[in-house]
Amino acid sequence: MMQIAPFSIACLPHILFGEGRIAEIPAQVATFGKRVLIITGSQSFRATAHWQILQQGLREQGISWETFTVQGEPSPDGIDQAVKDYQNSSIEIVLGIGGGSVLDAAKAIAGLLPHGNSVMDHLEGVGKGIAYQGPATPFIAVPTTAGTGSEATKNAVLSRQDAEAGFKKSFRHESLVPQIAIVDPTLLASCSPELLAANGMDAFTQLLESYVSSNANPLTDALAISGMTAFRDGFFKAWENKEETVAQAGCSQLAYAALLSGITLAQTGLGSVHGLASPLGAYFPCPHGVVCGTLVAEATDINIKALQERASDNIALSKYANVGTLLANRPLATQGKALNVLVELLRNWTKRLALPKLSTYGMQTNNLDKVVANCRGGSMKTNPIVLTDAELRELLQRRL
Repeated sequence: MMQIAPFSIACLPHILFGEGRIAEIPAQVATFGKRVLIITGSQSFRATAHWQILQQGLREQGISWETFTVQGEPSPDGIDQAVKDYQNSSIEIVLGIGGGSVLDAAKAIAGLLPHGNSVMDHLEGVGKGIAYQGPATPFIAVPTTAGTGSEATKNAVLSRQDAEAGFKKSFRHESLVPQIAIVDPTLLASCSPELLAANGMDAFTQLLESYVSSNANPLTDALAISGMTAFRDGFFKAWENKEETVAQAGCSQLAYAALLSGITLAQTGLGSVHGLASPLGAYFPCPHGVVCGTLVAEATDINIKALQERASDNIALSKYANVGTLLANRPLATQGKALNVLVELLRNWTKRLALPKLSTYGMQTNNLDKVVANCRGGSMKTNPIVLTDAELRELLQRRL
């Protein structure tokens, strides 16, 4: 009988999942108060009929609101300015509606509104190292893309892009976990194929890296497998968008996969792709989802080869083989066959989705050492095997 090793599960939001759940936002907001700060992207959500419907619903609940828009990835300066602007506005709840950047910004703003200090006091690795104690303003997260899983995590990822001194770091605390996450797959209908490709591959990469993480446990394994199954069955239906009913079914599966990716990463950590994504996003204008999508096949190949050479008894090898069989959706004769199928399938996805190479964003061979030197943060620490600098350079070189 296999003994279950001890594990811990961190705090999760109250999750409301399903088509049409966006209609419940006003009533959920009303449980926290009558003054809400609504944080969105600059265009996408506000250009849909949902925006007018939401405002009408809030009026009916007697709720007044302020609005703040996020353009691009959130920066510490932008967060500090928002906190300054709204700290004295009697805000009782923050509502974030958008992609991962919007939700991360909303999460950070909610955390700092009660206190009024700079997020640089708490930002990991580059801040003042002051421990955040909370409390945070109550926060409802409503994702409109299927990628980061930010609606289920305690992390607010902020960045300052600069070729020399850039960074991409987390403001992280249990108090920042949203009180409520409302995941409505119908909100994905407005996503372009390019956005679905990038965000979908981010979600898949998070599921895969969570599954093979050195901190994985039986519960997160079950969730990761469920998420990858949904991704397999729904992603390309949503991305190709050939028939509305098929795409709608695909969006439901994709939204579910993205939600689970946030839950699993919050419990287990990630791996080499996300370790590299941090400096790549800091030094170059690489969208996070694109980085994940363009690197995941080669990162998987290099991880497998390193495990075979230096840790052939590591459970991650059999897990990678499980994913190969899962994605192929058919029995595969041997572990070796399953591993090969996995890598080739991921490479085929990279080509099919036309994911750009890193050089598209200005990265060159002479940048490799700098990226490698700055990639060994939290995500790299839970990669199933410690990769050498040479292996990491090779990984980047393959997608340069």
